[in-house]
Amino acid sequence: MKIDIPQHKKRVHELRMPVRWGDMDAMGHVNNSVYFRYMETARIEWMCAIGCQPAPHGQGPVIANAFCNFHHQLEHPDQLLLTTYVSDPRRCTFESWCTIERESEPGVVCAAGGATVIWVDAALRKACPLPDWMRALVS
Repeated sequence: MKIDIPQHKKRVHELRMPVRWGDMDAMGHVNNSVYFRYMETARIEWMCAIGCQPAPHGQGPVIANAFCNFHHQLEHPDQLLLTTYVSDPRRCTFESWCTIERESEPGVVCAAGGATVIWVDAALRKACPLPDWMRALVS
């Protein structure tokens, strides 16, 4: 299935990774919960690349919700390409998106999902405005 990412989404990162043997379930394909780990890994890799390290006692991103649509099975030993996109910055949130393809089948999206990222003050345990530097990166 070919999926076009709408123009308002900004492509920000690519990550290549293998499907590990332990990612599969009894049915012989990647377990549905693992796709969320793949997308999380891609999102965290992007955030670290832009200098947004986890800050458990400061301000930073947390996930408010997440979803994934499954189009084609993945299995070991597939090599994956995860592409991360961002969009729709608001006062405290932005949207993140991820497509998952096999490197051997460029352009064929096996799964696509996303998450709403909310900026929080960990000490106060509440949402706070996106910093200007993050807003600029996701706009």
